[in-house]
Amino acid sequence: MVTLAEVAQHAGVSASTVSYVLSGKRSISTSTRQRVEESIRELGYHPNAGARALASSRSNIIALMIPLRTDMYVPVMMEIAIAVATTARTHGYDVLLLTGEEGPDAVRRVTGSGLADAMILMDVELDDERLPFLRGTDQPSVLIGLPADTSGLTCVDLDFRATGALCAEHLAKLGHRDIAVIGEAPAVYERHTGFAERTLDGLRSRAQELGVRLLHRPCEGGYDAMAVTLARILDERPSTTGFVVQNEQAVEPLLALLRQQGRAIPEDVSVVAICPEQVAVQASVRLTSVAIPAQDMGRHALERLVAKLEGRGEDEVVLIEPELTVRASTGPAPSVS
Repeated sequence: MVTLAEVAQHAGVSASTVSYVLSGKRSISTSTRQRVEESIRELGYHPNAGARALASSRSNIIALMIPLRTDMYVPVMMEIAIAVATTARTHGYDVLLLTGEEGPDAVRRVTGSGLADAMILMDVELDDERLPFLRGTDQPSVLIGLPADTSGLTCVDLDFRATGALCAEHLAKLGHRDIAVIGEAPAVYERHTGFAERTLDGLRSRAQELGVRLLHRPCEGGYDAMAVTLARILDERPSTTGFVVQNEQAVEPLLALLRQQGRAIPEDVSVVAICPEQVAVQASVRLTSVAIPAQDMGRHALERLVAKLEGRGEDEVVLIEPELTVRASTGPAPSVS
């Protein structure tokens, strides 16, 4: 392993000069800095992480809290996590992934131990019990998600309220007067998870404004659960011609069940999904959808966290505007005979 002393000898400078170039604690002439940096590249030198942390009081690590629950669609969570990690590396940070459901205890552990310089929280609930501890520390943080009270916080998220409204508008313009929302698993709503609650709020508000009847039913996902949920919806509202699905695991079972019942898409019923682009385009019917911008969410969150670490960031709420892409799964509501 190449040492700092070997870099100094190669560059023809003192070891302290190399240290100052690495830490930025003293002004070094441009020519000397360039010579040291060239030696570092040629020799493949990597500073010792422990020594660097002691010298700078920084770990250069960002903690990412992402509870992996069975009722959440893990691929989206991991896509966000990958975007955070790859963006972090461009800024010289590594990411520590915390996947347990520890809540406030994990926040206390990270802030109290100096384990990381900053943290990003995911799976944010409207009244998230982690937030009082987060507000009580000076450690920089960013939320991917929106709690009910955003004061003193930096949050990045898709505008899920606008997403719900956009889905309701699209189906209403096509003449659908009875819409059913197939939502996430019941536990997601029991926890008052922000994205699910805000989507539903946007759907209900806009549907009421447009004179559309709306029925919401949570669903565990999977064929059997979807069969029970669909039967319940059609029993309660047999005139339903529009579906909004915010549950990736329910998408294909819903399409299969509608086919089995002889309901053609989009001639008899229309389906709009809130899901990753890949899920929409690879479904058995290409779905009209609002995409989840997972990579943008992760990148924006990390960049705002770095700005805070560098003393440039202000508390703010960044909402990504939703975009609805029309595909083969939506069409005019069938005429009433």
